[in-house]
Parts: sequence; structure tokens; C-alpha cells
Amino acid sequence: MSGLPEAVELTPAMLRLHWRDGVAELAAARLRAACRCGGCRARAERGEPAPAAAELVDAMPVGSYALNLVFKDGHDRGIYPWPWLRELAAEAA
Repeated sequence: MSGLPEAVELTPAMLRLHWRDGVAELAAARLRAACRCGGCRARAERGEPAPAAAELVDAMPVGSYALNLVFKDGHDRGIYPWPWLRELAAEAA
């Protein structure tokens, strides 16, 4: 799998990416826990867990290299590059 997905679907519980060679599904809670923004990294370093009840409300492209995901709890700083989303999906499979 490489490049950009052909389609992106969003539900409160899941991000579904349609790649040329398959479909990847990522749970909202997994995506929230995997966020690499500064605030989430600091939270992880303090040993605090990510919110368990994460819900997605929006996904906006960041150029042609990533998605910015927005969660119901107001978190909107996570940038998720396409290769990293593929890696997360492979780990979940």
C-alpha cells in the first residue's frame, strides 16, 4: 500500500481508509491513544492514559501528506501522516 487513500470515511467510532490495495479500519480510541501531539506526549510521559471513550467528529487533510483528526472531547491537534495510519492499521490487523 502506498500513496493517498482513494476515500476516507469517518464515523464517531472509526476511521476507514480505502486504499488501492485494500481497506483499513482504525478505532477512534486507538487513534486518540496514538496521538503524537505535544500535549498527548506529555500525558503519556506522566503515565496518564488517553481518554477511553474517544469519538471522532472530523478529519481534515493536511496538504497531501496527512489527516488532522478532531475528537468529540475537543482534541484537535493530532496530525496523522498517511504512512503512519497504514502502520497503525497493520498493527491493528
